[in-house]
Amino acid sequence: MLQFLREKTTGWIAIAILILLSIPFAFFGMEQYLFQRNATWVATVEAPPTWWRGAPSWWPAKMLWQREEITADDFRIAFDEARRQAREQQGELFDPRAFESAENKREVLERLVDQRMLALDAARGGLVVSNAQVRKVVLAQPEFQVDGRFDPQRYQMALAAGNPPRTPVQYDEFLRDRMQETLLPFALLESAFVTDSELDRLLRLSGESRDVSFFVLQPVADEAPVDDAEAKAWYDAHPADYRVPEMVDVEYVEFDASQVAATAPPSESALRAQYEQNKSRYGAASERLVSHILVEVDASADAAAQQAAEAEARQLVEQARAPGADFGALAQASSDDAGSASAGGDLGWIGQDGSMVKPFEDAVFEAEPGSIVGPVRTDFGWHVIHVRESKQGSVQPFEEVREQLAEELARNDRERAYSDALTRMMDEVYKNPTSLEAAARAGGVSVKTLAGLPREGSADAGVVGSHPLVLREAFSEVLIQDGTVSDPIEVGPEHNVLLRVSRHVPASTRPLEQVREEVAAAVRADRARKALEADAEALLAEVKGGKTLDAVATARGLEAIDIPSLPRNVPMPDMEASKALFSVPAPSEGEVSPGRTRLADGGAMVFVVTRVTPGDPATASEEERNTLRGQIAQVNALGEIEALRKALRQRYRISIEESRL
Repeated sequence: MLQFLREKTTGWIAIAILILLSIPFAFFGMEQYLFQRNATWVATVEAPPTWWRGAPSWWPAKMLWQREEITADDFRIAFDEARRQAREQQGELFDPRAFESAENKREVLERLVDQRMLALDAARGGLVVSNAQVRKVVLAQPEFQVDGRFDPQRYQMALAAGNPPRTPVQYDEFLRDRMQETLLPFALLESAFVTDSELDRLLRLSGESRDVSFFVLQPVADEAPVDDAEAKAWYDAHPADYRVPEMVDVEYVEFDASQVAATAPPSESALRAQYEQNKSRYGAASERLVSHILVEVDASADAAAQQAAEAEARQLVEQARAPGADFGALAQASSDDAGSASAGGDLGWIGQDGSMVKPFEDAVFEAEPGSIVGPVRTDFGWHVIHVRESKQGSVQPFEEVREQLAEELARNDRERAYSDALTRMMDEVYKNPTSLEAAARAGGVSVKTLAGLPREGSADAGVVGSHPLVLREAFSEVLIQDGTVSDPIEVGPEHNVLLRVSRHVPASTRPLEQVREEVAAAVRADRARKALEADAEALLAEVKGGKTLDAVATARGLEAIDIPSLPRNVPMPDMEASKALFSVPAPSEGEVSPGRTRLADGGAMVFVVTRVTPGDPATASEEERNTLRGQIAQVNALGEIEALRKALRQRYRISIEESRL
């Protein structure tokens, strides 16, 4: 049988058939076979090779493309950071549920795509972040410093306590990636410039003044009747003007610390007990002025490396203890601690407060001032320690802090009583979650009502009608549907609100019959506005036809106002009018530039510009010129960065999988 199969598959016809069958498999099946995997990315950025920018995106040519993936973990870390920043900015108004919206997630993801895209383009252009650049940034970060100097222990502790925790190697790579993303934007910012002619042009424009004349028309009330067809047409064209907003009726109780019974003053024994428990707060702890030499060795290094490091440290101890030895010079020459070696190993004053790793701290505070200690083993290696000076702590006597202790204990008792009372109120709510009566009795307060509260709130309704957290709960789906009492809503220090929605009125449009008079008033106001605009346009046409502004104004019984040398951005008579006055072109010699505009009070202004006086760049000081130059350059650079981002979006292939967010 095997011999028969072999004979039948060795002919040229069989070979041709196999070749034909392999073609579709090569272009479609092979990719899936070779690259099958469980995708975890939420977005990808793909770019054709730099040497073949027109490379097709189908396999196998796609194998030449560069591909950057944004994983679900990348997105989670970025979203957590965005949440943290929003919480810091918004404080108690931060709504974690609203932040989880699809719009916020997409915004964070798009920002990640832009960052990865910029990093990829920089790398493709030969721009990369060096190890020296990363190290420089690490050493300069304040959170890794003690007394203005980089501290390896603080660095390790900060990384370990981060979210997520990172090793120094992982943090270096994280920092390198972030810096890579900013290479192109920073390059554009640094290279932005403004020529002297551009600067002079802007100074001439910003310092420009104009001689203007104008008169103001006021609308004439329209008293003509409004027929049904006009009313219906206006009503249908402006439905939002006649909507009843969504509203709720609520029952609520307010409970604050002033409603808690006063507590008895703390006893003398309680005050002394509080003093003994918190003695360290009322004085300065002992400190030591310390320098060190580090012989670095990884905690996971083998025994030979550990022994060699220890032997080197012991030799340094002997050198440091030798008569006339200069510890600072020895640290500069021998210490592996990059943060302190250049300063002769100086770590400054340290306390027994956990800022240093325990073996190091214990050795320092067991030593006498002036002594050389070591070698001391920590996770960073072996330390030779010079305890240079000592400062003994001091504690304030009880009598000096007695009043402070009394205030603290009284405040603690009041907070405890308030918390206990609020807990009793909530216990009653849990027993009957659809009523506030029992909770109000437990707190010694009364139930109040508020009807017709709109979603945007009401300033006249006090804290319940205006506080964002209260409004958010009042219009939450759970409270509206279930009619249950809310959790305590903290609207201030020791000030909470409990509420229940008793009625919900969805937003709706009032019928035309109900708003007929409002619609008629709006139609008349629109007629008056259009009539005013037509009147202003007719008067402007007279000015354009050759009449003077004074003549046109006098014919209508109006007064023309002349303002010479009006500066730019002066609200005369309002800011929109000022913009209009400086928008018309400069008049030719012996001519005027006419125009018209609406005013904020509903009137209309007809004007002419008779002369334009440019600003004088020579009057600007060098400091003013440099400041303005920097501002313009920054604006130009931001525009270039945005243009680059849009161009890269067109150049690269971006795929997004929202289902994995």
